[in-house]
Formats: sequence, structure tokens, C-alpha cells
Amino acid sequence: MVSGKVIQFRRGRHTIHERHFLVELEGVSKKSEAEKFVGRILEWKSPAGKIIKGKIAAAHGNKGIVRAIFEKGLPGQSITTKVEVK
Repeated sequence: MVSGKVIQFRRGRHTIHERHFLVELEGVSKKSEAEKFVGRILEWKSPAGKIIKGKIAAAHGNKGIVRAIFEKGLPGQSITTKVEVK
């Protein structure tokens, strides 16, 4: 099981995609390594114990960051918190 850290919403200059997040995985530093995780399930656990699931959709950039789409949008407090990759 690999853990990661939520970095930011997927966003552009004028738009923010509420369900899309950029996630940095531990031990992954290249795009080729990040592409191996595409299709895997993520879980974010809230401080209250609620679990929100998501799926890794694609690699993002060349430094091993992945783009994850969650079933519901995560709250803003989830940025810089941990997620677990199943």
C-alpha cells in the first residue's frame, strides 16, 4: 500500500475542477513510475472518520504527480493531508 499527499485542486487560470486533485505519491519521482498507478483506488479519511474514495486518472507532468478524480469533492482542508492508494 502506497501513501500520498494531496497537493492542490486541478485548476486553470479561470476554472477549478472541484472533483479533480493533484496527488504526490511517496517514492515516485518520474512520469513513467506514476503511470503504473493509473486506475488504482484512493481513499481520503476525514478527521470525523468519513472515507471518500477516488480513482487515479492520469499522470500529471514529468515529476511523478498524478491526477485523481474523487466521487465527491474533497473539502479545502484536505490539501496537504494524506491519502492511501489501495
